Parts: sequence; C-alpha cells; structure tokens
Amino acid sequence: MKVFPDKLPEALSRSLPPVVIVAGEEPLLHQEACDAVRAAARARGVEEREVLHVEQGFQWSQLLEASASLSLFASAKLIELRLGGAKLGQEGAKALKAYAEGLEGSDNILLLSMGKLDFREQKSAWFKALDKLGLFVPVWPVDHQRLGFWLRDRAARHGLSLDMEAARLLGERTEGNLLAADQELQKLALLTPPGARLDAAAIAGGVEESARYDIFTLSDACLRGERERASRILAGLRGEGIEATLVLWVLTRELRTLLSLYQHLDQGQSFEHACKAQKPPIFDKRRPAYQQALNRLPTKRLHKLLLFAQRLDLAIKGASPVPLWDGLHDLALTLAGGRGPLAESPYAYKVG
Repeated sequence: MKVFPDKLPEALSRSLPPVVIVAGEEPLLHQEACDAVRAAARARGVEEREVLHVEQGFQWSQLLEASASLSLFASAKLIELRLGGAKLGQEGAKALKAYAEGLEGSDNILLLSMGKLDFREQKSAWFKALDKLGLFVPVWPVDHQRLGFWLRDRAARHGLSLDMEAARLLGERTEGNLLAADQELQKLALLTPPGARLDAAAIAGGVEESARYDIFTLSDACLRGERERASRILAGLRGEGIEATLVLWVLTRELRTLLSLYQHLDQGQSFEHACKAQKPPIFDKRRPAYQQALNRLPTKRLHKLLLFAQRLDLAIKGASPVPLWDGLHDLALTLAGGRGPLAESPYAYKVG
C-alpha cells in the first residue's frame, strides 16, 4: 500500500507491517521515513537490527540467512536492506520475491531502502509481492511551488514562525537541498527566542546560499515560464561547474519535444494523446508545464530557438563566436517567455 512520508508515522502507529519499502532520492525525507520505521519497531519491542549493504559482490543469500537467524534473546529483528543507487538485477529480484513468499510465520521486519522506483519497476513481480504485504513510501523532492508552505510548516517543528515572504526567501536559498534548509531552521531556532516570528530580513541576514540545482530543474522552470528562477538556476549550475553541453542538451530536448507536440496537435490529436506519443511519454504531473509553454511559444519562435541552439553547439566545439554561457542564459530566458533583447540580464545576448 502506498503511503507518503508525511502520513507514514500515523500509518505505523496503527500497525507495523512486515515490509516497508522507502524509495526516492530526497535525503532528508528518505532518512526521516527510515527513522520512523526504526522507531516503530523499537516501540513494539523489536530490539535486534541487522543492516545489509548491497554493494559490489553482495550475496543475496545473506538476506534469507539474516531472516532465518535470530539470537537467543530475540524473537524478531529489523532487517535493513540498503541499496542506495544500486540496481537489483535478476538475482536480487528473485531473492526479494523469495523473501516475500517465505514470510509466513515470521515476525521480522524488512526495511528496504533504495533509490527512485519507476513505474516499470513498480509492476515487477518482486515489488508486487512485497507491496502486498506492507507499505511503499515514495520519497519525492518538494516541488518549489509548495516549498514555501513546506518550510513554514517545518519551522513550526523547531518552535519558529515564518511569514510567507521569509519562507519564500529561505526556499530560494536552499531549493533542492532540504537538509540544508532544515539545518538553517535548527540554527535559527538556537539563535532566536522560542516562538519568534521571522521575516525576510532575518532570513537574508542569517541564511547562507546553499541551493542545489540540476539541469532538469532548469528545464521545468523554463517550461513553466519562471524567468527569474530559470536565471537563478542557470547561474547556480554554472557556479557548480556543470558542463554547458548538458545544459544545452536539456534545453534542446525541450524545444524538440514542444515542436513534436505541435506536430501531433496539428494532425488533430488531443493534447493527452500527443503527450503519450512522446518518447518517453510525458506523464500527468508534467503536462501542465508543457501546456503553458505551448500557449506561450508559437512554432516559429521554437524553430528560431532551435537554430540558435545549433549555434551554441558550434560555440561549444569552438566553431562559433557566440558567448556560450551568455547565449545559454538568453536561450533559457526566451524559452521561459522572454521577448527580444534581455537588456536587464547580466547574460544578455539577443537571439538572432
């Protein structure tokens, strides 16, 4: 059964299932979900714990051995199987399915900690066998549009009160790095009286820039028409040493996707069908962003941007005088809805 991280403690308070799968790549929420399972196990008298790290050379027979072996002083144990970013492979999938089939009569708890699970993996035999017996906790990053509200609620845990402007600024400075956001809130809680209400000035003076971005965050901002955020993300990517080739690749990919969507729509297909026809398909969560971009960008402008992207590709190869990062900035902002020369931008470069 699927349970999201904010509802997990409540679900565990009702019953502790024999299997909990925590899957995702947001470190803070992932860690807290696993901590909640450990706490629930201790509360029910499960004191013994065995941790198995799936690394190169890992023998999957260790999982079944761990399940079968108990100390003289315990009737159950918590088995933590930590995959991190490792892949199961056929052997791992068979071992997990066998584990699920052999659970009858066992009081053990399996905490399976792993990276993101895609839809294909959620349809696999091993996943269905374990999910039927327990809980599946998908851990997703907090969407930036909800981040301010999340931080405001999070601050209350630390005895703080943030107004929305303060929460928004904290979100800008820590986007993509919830661990840093929580650490900043802990620090502010130590430096201010209990129950203090913090405004944007307090955040500006007391919180360092620690946002972490990736190229897909940039593409989302561009599709949604968030020009200021796209500019901030691009500057962050450049500062972190991300290759210009990757930035150009993701922006060009979105241009080609938008043109493909237009092609399907011109053939009389519905927007939903056009999204499903893409490779990979555009799932429901991302469709509104593409719809916004289509409403904002005509095909003529997209073709013009694609030609400019080709000039930037030549610049990467040293065959064009176009200022590379200035050009990438202009490409991103124009994709996000800018028109004409972006004179107010420090990276201004007119799309020809």
